[in-house]
Amino acid sequence: MAKIKAVLFDLHWTLAYVKKDEEVTEEEISDYLFSRGYEVSPQQLRAAWSFVAFVDYPKHGYKSWRSYFSRILWRLKANVDKDTLETIITRLENRPYRLQWDATDTVKKAKENGFKTAIVTTIAYFQFKEAIKPIKKYFDFVMTGYEAGCDKTNPKMYRKVLEILNVKPEEAVMIGDDIQVDIFLPKKLGIYAILLDRERKNVECPQADAIVHNLDEAVETVIRKLCIS
Repeated sequence: MAKIKAVLFDLHWTLAYVKKDEEVTEEEISDYLFSRGYEVSPQQLRAAWSFVAFVDYPKHGYKSWRSYFSRILWRLKANVDKDTLETIITRLENRPYRLQWDATDTVKKAKENGFKTAIVTTIAYFQFKEAIKPIKKYFDFVMTGYEAGCDKTNPKMYRKVLEILNVKPEEAVMIGDDIQVDIFLPKKLGIYAILLDRERKNVECPQADAIVHNLDEAVETVIRKLCIS
């Protein structure tokens, strides 16, 4: 086994989260649009949102909720008035990402132990840039869909971040909570993968190199079990 040189972190729910009472759902936005005279169903909104997140953002790299949500409305051919748009944008801006309780100490520990570090996510950077300010200095690179030019289910994203960090697949480990994109995909590429089960659901995933309940456990696993000098 090669020596681990890089630790890759998922963003959503791994490093940061949005409080449930601050989340903005497609149903809420759809209800508001209907109340303003625009017939946009939750399912239509969900479809357009996904297209912008996974296809348009990697191409154009929107830098604000205004440009991002305006693109969603464009996909829907919904020409809303200025007041309606402003109300939705304000609501979206008031649902910030927040750092997980263990994120700062864990990422700092990873750097102090000599690992290269990166965030790997499809999520638009503007959505979480304020949240990661306290820990951004500990990352060598932040890989979003725009930097990769694709969404996270495309192996290209992982290959590109490995190239940027100048490490081989077997020299990296991915930490995340999504079995498909944080475990299965990295493993196919030869990257070690640790599944984060914060809610202690006792998830079964034999493909994972380890299953942990918090980020500190994850980095300790890298240091003690996966990393050999």
